[in-house]
Amino acid sequence: MLKNDTILKTLRGEKTPYTPVWIMRQAGRYLPEYRETRKNAGSFLDLCKNKDFATEVTLQPLDRYPLLDAAILFSDILTIPDAMGLGLYFADGEGPKFERPLTNEKEVHKLDVPDVEQDLAYVFDAVKSIKQALNERVPLLGFAGSPWTLATYMIEGQGGTDFLNIKKMLYARPDLLHHILKITAESVSQYLSFQIKAGADAVMIFDSWGGALADNEYEPFSLNYMKVIINNLNIMGHESTPKILFTKGGGQWLDKQLQSGADALGLDWQTNIKQAKAIVKDQVTLQGNMDPSILLSDTKAIEKNVKSIIDDYGHGERHIFNLGHGITQFTPPDNVTCMLETLRSHSPQYHL
Repeated sequence: MLKNDTILKTLRGEKTPYTPVWIMRQAGRYLPEYRETRKNAGSFLDLCKNKDFATEVTLQPLDRYPLLDAAILFSDILTIPDAMGLGLYFADGEGPKFERPLTNEKEVHKLDVPDVEQDLAYVFDAVKSIKQALNERVPLLGFAGSPWTLATYMIEGQGGTDFLNIKKMLYARPDLLHHILKITAESVSQYLSFQIKAGADAVMIFDSWGGALADNEYEPFSLNYMKVIINNLNIMGHESTPKILFTKGGGQWLDKQLQSGADALGLDWQTNIKQAKAIVKDQVTLQGNMDPSILLSDTKAIEKNVKSIIDDYGHGERHIFNLGHGITQFTPPDNVTCMLETLRSHSPQYHL
């Protein structure tokens, strides 16, 4: 039995004594202990592919911040396209890139679902190792990138682009893009299923680039494929495992996301949480949504913003506090302590 299951209760809409919290990229470069472990590992990919290192960095933020209510698997969303043979690598200071992006029709048609269980065994080994090391302390969250987000990297060859290549394919050859998305959705479904079997207590789909889509393209090219994944997981026997869906820049589509079958919807900092709550009407849990940049400021600003988000959500059990996206590497660790302590002292009044 979990010693702290507050987040799982919140995902189910059950009563809790306070608003639970975890942080996107909570194991990461803002922590000096992470930077030391990464140096010992040699590279980011070596860190991901070694279960002992992955376990160590997953637990580091929990050891530093006892008020965190969940661990999240230390990995990367691009493990799947890497397993597909696109040649993932990390250039110094430039982020992830692919040696063999999908640039023509022949490459697209060659794309196939990898042997997920074998090719990504290092991820599932890490899940098992982390789960054992946690010793039922808090739940473990697994995750994957959405098919649309993965496809952007697979076609553009790197992140931080203006999406011109993938959007050209979307409008000129939607058949090719749907082929990529279909294969990626099947791969993600299997990937998350194996994470759950290895010990993940809940899973999250990161649709980091969904907000780049035009209004009438979001559903057919992003949301529908996330629905497929959620449906597949339910068919695979994981109906009771909570599923979180997060589209960065997607707050205008909450009404559509409600139909996805997800148990929780992530919000970025551009989405008003009070308005979001009015839209979802307790049908799902909301997760979010502080601007990560606030953690670069001072304790007064942090306290004010945490209280504002909690006050705006108001009474109710279906809120997981989080940032609106990943924590920045320049965040002073003590500012995270301030955020967590403010949340824990301010939120119980709304759970009476």
